[in-house]
Amino acid sequence: MSEKIDYSKGIYDARQLGAGRMFILGVQHMFAMFGATVLVPLLTGLSVSTTLLCAGLGTLLFHLITKKKVPAFLGSSFAYLGGFSIVAPMLADADGNLTVANTKMLPYACAAIAFSGLVYLVASLLISTFGIRRIMKFFPPVVTGPIIISIGLILAPSAITNCQSNWLLAFVALGFGAGLLSRRKWSVYYGTLIGGVLRFLVHYLIGVFVWGVYMPDEFFGMTMTSPWFYSLLYNGSYMLPSIILCVVVFALLYKPLKKYFTSADLLIQK
Repeated sequence: MSEKIDYSKGIYDARQLGAGRMFILGVQHMFAMFGATVLVPLLTGLSVSTTLLCAGLGTLLFHLITKKKVPAFLGSSFAYLGGFSIVAPMLADADGNLTVANTKMLPYACAAIAFSGLVYLVASLLISTFGIRRIMKFFPPVVTGPIIISIGLILAPSAITNCQSNWLLAFVALGFGAGLLSRRKWSVYYGTLIGGVLRFLVHYLIGVFVWGVYMPDEFFGMTMTSPWFYSLLYNGSYMLPSIILCVVVFALLYKPLKKYFTSADLLIQK
C-alpha cells in the first residue's frame, strides 16, 4: 500500500502512489506546463500549433519509454529564452512593439535547440551507465541552485507584468502558498489574508500617489477632499468582499482537500 512508503528515500516510480495521486499530480503538472508551452512560442516567434503537437508527441514517447513511471507533461522550457533572445530576437512592428518573428534567424535557434537535445541523450547514457548517484556528485545543489535562480531572475520582469494584470490573483497565490508551508489549518486562512492585505496596500498607495489627481468631488454621496480617504473607500469597497470570498472558498475546500493542503499524503508514515 502507498501509505507505508518511506518517502524520505525518494519516489522513483510514481505508480506506487496509486492511480488517484498519479492523476492529481499529472493534472497539476499539465496545468503548470501548458501555460509555458503556449507562452514560449509567443515570446520567440515559433508556431504555437507546432509546439503543441511536438509537446504532445514528446509526452507520449516519454511515457512509452519510462513505462508510465512519471506523471509528467513535456512542454516548453523557459531556459531557452535567453538563447532565443540572442540568436533570433523578436523584431519591432509598425508601433515599435517586439511582436514580429525573426524568421531569418529562427532556423539557427531551432538548430541549437536540437543540439541541446543531443546533450540530453548523452546525459541519459551516462546516467544509465554509471548510475544517478555518481552523476549527481558533479551536479550538487550549489551548482544547480544558481542556474535555477538565474532563470527566475531572467523571468522576473515577465512575472511582474503578469501580476499587473491581476494583483488579486498574484498576492492571494503568494499568501496562500506561504500559508501552506506550515501545514496548519489556520495557516491557509492567514496566507489568504496576507495575500489580500498585500494586494490592498499596493492598490491603496497607487490610488493615493498615482490616481489621486483624478479624485472626483463626490463618491458614494460623500464629498472627497483627501486622496487618502478616497483610495481607502474606493479600493476597500470591492477588495474587502473579494478577500472575504477567498477565505470562505478556501474554508470550504480545506476539509475535503486537507491532505493535499497540508502535504499529509506525502508525510512519512510511522
